[in-house]
This record gives sequence, structure tokens and C-alpha cells, in this order.
Amino acid sequence: MELATILPKIIADNQLHARWLNTLSLMENTGARKISASEDPVTVTYIILKHAAEEHRHAFYLKKQIEKAGQGLCPTYALEYLIAPADSKHYLHQLDIDVCRYLKKELSLNGAELRFAAYLLVTYAIEVRADELYPVYQDALDEAGSKVNVKSIILEEEGHLEEMINQLQHFSPQWQLHAQKAVDMESALFDKWVKGLAKEVN
Repeated sequence: MELATILPKIIADNQLHARWLNTLSLMENTGARKISASEDPVTVTYIILKHAAEEHRHAFYLKKQIEKAGQGLCPTYALEYLIAPADSKHYLHQLDIDVCRYLKKELSLNGAELRFAAYLLVTYAIEVRADELYPVYQDALDEAGSKVNVKSIILEEEGHLEEMINQLQHFSPQWQLHAQKAVDMESALFDKWVKGLAKEVN
């Protein structure tokens, strides 16, 4: 089942919709924390700080949107307040592990170099996904006449993708090859996540 088929069912149920928003918030927050964890304490750049701050803001914004689905829903990221919690929590962590393994094997990276390269590739793959996911979600929200909206996130995610491409071009002349590997890894994990969502929704 595709996400475009699942989303109208989620949006139609306030409890489910709150858990979906909370799950997206968790994933944005996880991404922000991973960016911060990859920072070099001395050489961290303006772009990396900006990106981490914006991902944190997305997590907060999505959390705030839950109020439009109902009061007092999903106060924390506890498992009962998420959709497909195991797959949702596993998704980014596994992508990080898979990309790190690839970089160690193909480019023999370790330490700070490995952390930075993994940040570039993982974030690129996630931004490619976000550029697809949030517009599909916004279309479903518009169709349902929902008060929830993610238009501000869509705009920022488009900017993030451009920033990641700029950084990757400086990272390696073969950046497209490495980036495609990360996208392939992400696609497999995303498909598994969507299956987990479909199981819960149905």
C-alpha cells in the first residue's frame, strides 16, 4: 500500500492523526539530534548549525500541530503515542548504520571524517524523501479540509536539499554515486516503514 492511500485514513481519525504527527515529530527530532551528534566542536559550520536548528523547529512545529487534532493527545514520544513505533524508531538509526558501513568499506573513513560523511549522505537521502513525503501529506490534508498544514516545512526542506547538494559537491567528485547508494538504502527502509504504517492503519 502506498503512502497516498494510507494518509487519508490517518487524517480521518483524530487519534491516529495525532500519532502520525507525533511520529513525524519524533523522526525530525531524531534527525536534529543526529546532526548535532555529528558536529565537530571546532569546525562546525553555519549551514550545519542552521540545519540542526531547523530540524528541531520542525519537530516542535509538528508537535504543536497535534493540538489541531485534539487536546491532550500524544504528550510524549512513548510507544503508545506513535504509529508503527518499532519501524519509526529503527528507520533513521538503521540508515545511519548502513551508510557508515558503506563509507568504511568503500572510502575507508573513520572518526570525525566518517561522522561528517555519514551526516552528508544520510541527510541527503532524508531530504530527498522529505521533498516527496511532505507534499503528498499536504495534498491529503487539503483534500480532507484539515486545519493541520506543513507548508512551511515543505519550503525549508527544499532549501535543505540544495544545501546538502552543495556540501556533497565539495565532499567528493563522485558524490552522486555515494548519494545514490544512500538513497537506495533509505528506499528499502522507507518501504518497510510504510508497510508498518499500513498494518496499523488497517
